Amino acid sequence: MIEFPGGFLWGAATSAYQVEGNNIHSDWWQWEKSGKLKFQSGKACLHYELYKEDFNLAKSLHHNAHRISIEWSRIEPAIGQFNEKEIDHYKQVILELRRNNIEPIVTLHHFTNPAWFTESGGWLDKKCTSHFIKYVEKLLYAFGDKVKYWITINEPFIYSYYSYIEGTWPPQVKSFSKAKKVLNNLALTHIKTYRLIHEYYKANRLGLPLVSIAKNMQAFMPCIPSLKNILAAYLRDRIYNHNMLAYFCRKRTLDFIGVNYYSRSLVEVGGLSLKNILLDTCQNSHSKLLKNSLGWDIYPEGLFKILCGLKCFGLPVLITENGICTEDDNLRWSFIHDHLYNINLAVRQGVKVMGYIYWSLIDNFEWDKGFGPRFGLVEVDYATLKRKVRESAYKYSQVCKTNKLD
Repeated sequence: MIEFPGGFLWGAATSAYQVEGNNIHSDWWQWEKSGKLKFQSGKACLHYELYKEDFNLAKSLHHNAHRISIEWSRIEPAIGQFNEKEIDHYKQVILELRRNNIEPIVTLHHFTNPAWFTESGGWLDKKCTSHFIKYVEKLLYAFGDKVKYWITINEPFIYSYYSYIEGTWPPQVKSFSKAKKVLNNLALTHIKTYRLIHEYYKANRLGLPLVSIAKNMQAFMPCIPSLKNILAAYLRDRIYNHNMLAYFCRKRTLDFIGVNYYSRSLVEVGGLSLKNILLDTCQNSHSKLLKNSLGWDIYPEGLFKILCGLKCFGLPVLITENGICTEDDNLRWSFIHDHLYNINLAVRQGVKVMGYIYWSLIDNFEWDKGFGPRFGLVEVDYATLKRKVRESAYKYSQVCKTNKLD
């Protein structure tokens, strides 16, 4: 039996667009309706209406924290027009978590944007940061005193890659230079949002908030331990996992590090160009590891390596996402167990881990993959919207309850 630090945060996550349903003012919704995306989110899990039921499930599973996101397009459906009813809705969502003794972890941007924002240039527009700041100000005045933990931007690298390099997400652009500009604007937006939140808390004597981003990280491993593969894996870890965090640390705009970890990347460099060094992966099915239903390697040891690598920043770490899509619930529990074991190993190596947030509480709309991937601790029957707690959720709940892992 191994024990986790006192005050550890245990819980799961949801993101507004993936679970709420009927986010009609979002850029994703507009793209879905235009036929440019294969799947449509529709009513999703109807979490917008059923959030109390879902939070009751979280409470029954002994969660003491829950990560949510705010759907910006509900708050500001048209430029400069703020919907007070929707602002109050999210205030009630946060209060409901508080009533259940669950700590809210609030994400301000989780991939989706108001349609008007995207149509005006989105994260390429020179006014993008000022638009976002006005939205955040509204939320702070409404319920800033009810929240301690804030995530400004979820996975900025992932957003810029799928929206502006691969072009599978709105606005479906393929341009490296535009992707870089978007990433720079997201970084600037985080910095200004961080400072805004801290200024608000200081001015209103609310104590110190804890603000970060949720940074997607991969364990980069050489497929064959050749010099070029080892070098490429090292460079990718520095560039992809560390560079943005280092920049924010220099700007003093991180209170902790939010880590989203799912899998590893097996590096197999085919040539010596910069593109080869930074992007080539194994194409020969050399990996013999178990995989999730999307074909991602299950590699818990990678989380240990990533956490130990973050010690250089001297900041506490919160696992803001870690999860598996699978129809095999025994595999889900094995995944959770083995990742928790590796987190505990990192704690014993001196990493200050604050908590673990599983992705996700309920099955949901998995972006361009539709409703096929099943990540939830709680199964959702999409025909009836009935929830059914999986056995893995009960096993995880014992860890949440006891703060110990067998």
